[in-house]
Amino acid sequence: MANIGVLGGTFDPIHNGHLMLGRQAYQEYELDEVWFMPSGTPPHKKDHEVTCVEDRCEMVRLAIEAVPFFRLSRFEIQRSGNTYTAETLRLLNETYTQNRFYFIIGADSLFQIETWYHPREVMSQATLLVAGREYPEAPRSLEEQITYLKERYPADIRLLHGEEVDLSSSELRDMIARKKHVYKYLPQAVEDYIRQHALYQQL
Repeated sequence: MANIGVLGGTFDPIHNGHLMLGRQAYQEYELDEVWFMPSGTPPHKKDHEVTCVEDRCEMVRLAIEAVPFFRLSRFEIQRSGNTYTAETLRLLNETYTQNRFYFIIGADSLFQIETWYHPREVMSQATLLVAGREYPEAPRSLEEQITYLKERYPADIRLLHGEEVDLSSSELRDMIARKKHVYKYLPQAVEDYIRQHALYQQL
């Protein structure tokens, strides 16, 4: 049985923080592969227009192509309509019965997970690997949140203990639109692609 990490998101754009998170999960939990899975129509991203899926997939492909244990997965974008994590994990388990899935998320997502579509199904269908940093807006510590969820749900939740890049894709889009340097945060191939295709030029 293969142990597969799943790192989902809009990847709009993918950045070094995503790559560090995938690498940390691979190393710390001895995964066989990490699948970077761009979302199709994310139901929670209504605050901005999401870049077309082919551009986002190509940026992911460029970012991970030199890492043999990273893989681009088009599993979510091949589905129509809103893509909910609970359904994605159910379909992954049905399709790849020989794999064990580890779903990689940030601490902010762990505190919001009870607001997700069918959170019990999310937590019962994959081991959650959580980027281990405190979330200042949270009512309790990360360890307390893990304990709370494990007592309430059939959840296997484990911490990742790596360094994080404290920068979001939305901040990067803003920086690019303002013509600020982003070379420290993006793989060179991704930065080149953004420039060549004139992405994120407007606020």
